[in-house]
Formats: sequence, C-alpha cells, structure tokens
Amino acid sequence: MGIGISFSTLQDTQKTQNDFSKRIWENPTKGKVFLTLMGLFTLLLLIGGLIGFFLSDSSVLNELSLGLIVMGIGFLGLLKAAAEMFENHRLDKKTNSL
Repeated sequence: MGIGISFSTLQDTQKTQNDFSKRIWENPTKGKVFLTLMGLFTLLLLIGGLIGFFLSDSSVLNELSLGLIVMGIGFLGLLKAAAEMFENHRLDKKTNSL
C-alpha cells in the first residue's frame, strides 16, 4: 500500500482531480490544516513503525511495523506532492494576469 501511495505522487501537481480537492488547495487556511494533518499522520506512521520494529520480539509485529514504515515513506512522498499542489493552486499567491 505504501508503494502504491508513492506511485500516486507521480501525478501532475498543476491540476486537481476533483472539485473537493480544488476547494481545499485554493483556500490557504484549509490547505495549511490539511498539510498539517497529513504531516502528523506521516510522523505517526513512521514513529509507530520504528518503535514497533525495534521493540517487538514477535516476527508478525516486526513485519507489520516494517509495513508501517513503508507506508510512512509513501505518505512522505504524498506530503511533498500535496505541498506542491498547495503552492500551485493557492488563490492568495496567484497573480492576476490579463
């Protein structure tokens, strides 16, 4: 799943896929909140995976923790793409060219 999320970051950050994401990325407040939530979730995945990987004795928990780490890395790439989308679509930063 983490690798699949990583591949989703190859999308064009100049375009939005739907109106819902367009409303989020055009609004500076909503965009910052969404980026903050994504960052916290990414950090939670990485820290939880690392803690579980180093502290677990069970091989099942060890593999699950490794999966969480890979998913966190995938979300890190998605966070980068989201930050680019936010910068590309912010209405307060766009210049009015006629």
